[in-house]
Amino acid sequence: MTDFHRLYEGKGLNLEVINTFQFLISSYYERFGRDFPFRKDLTPYNILVSEIMLQQTQTSTVSEKFLNFIKLFPDFEALANAPTDRVLEAWQGLGYNRRALALKNIAEKVINEFDGRLPDKVEELKKLPQIGHNTASSIITFAFNKATYFVETNIRRVFIYFFFHKRKSISDKEILPLVKATVDKKNPRRWYYALMDYGVMLKKTHPELNKRSAHYRKQKPFKGSNREIRGKILKILLKKKVLEKSELYSYLKYPQHRINKILGELEKEGFLSIINEKIQVAD
Repeated sequence: MTDFHRLYEGKGLNLEVINTFQFLISSYYERFGRDFPFRKDLTPYNILVSEIMLQQTQTSTVSEKFLNFIKLFPDFEALANAPTDRVLEAWQGLGYNRRALALKNIAEKVINEFDGRLPDKVEELKKLPQIGHNTASSIITFAFNKATYFVETNIRRVFIYFFFHKRKSISDKEILPLVKATVDKKNPRRWYYALMDYGVMLKKTHPELNKRSAHYRKQKPFKGSNREIRGKILKILLKKKVLEKSELYSYLKYPQHRINKILGELEKEGFLSIINEKIQVAD
């Protein structure tokens, strides 16, 4: 048990405990805060792109891909008007390609429905594709430096460590009131960056923390999964442009019925066009 745990157990969530917690997190960030390209030019567009990228992709990979994507599509208008295949090509290596389509769709809606300005309210953002509560909240915080309240994996780890000493099956509903009570409302952007960076450190020093969350799920293997096959299909089509189904079968060593099912899903989701057994990336 640390000094903070003893303080919290003895006094509860009073002002002294909140100030001590904020001091510990902020002090760590001042010394060890991470440096990323998507933390520099904090425009609403750049934040949107980076937050969609970061949903299910590691920060190291996003750092490699972010600047090139922004160079190719520097603003909402450029992304909205870009051909789908160019957007998917720029997205390669990030995984979960449906996010690329969603991002292009968001750009189109921002141009057509919001006069080119990203909404600055959580409930409005949640109406856009691929944006749930956490993503909407993080976009509002980082793009507009407004205080919002959300729990993601690194934030969850921090609050479990500090406020749920030795407890198990901790729900986000228990964590969220603590997030609200301890947020730095003067600079929420910096505060959430600090929380996330502290959480990354805890992952190394206390790797079992998130297993104490009620929401913990072991990640399914990627190799041989439908997600891997989807990615391979798109990669092949982006290179070959147009393929007969029979040609695609020859590239993929999986049962044809499985490939056909995935092709049907990709077509339904707007990735592909299939006409007379010919497959290509949709316009």
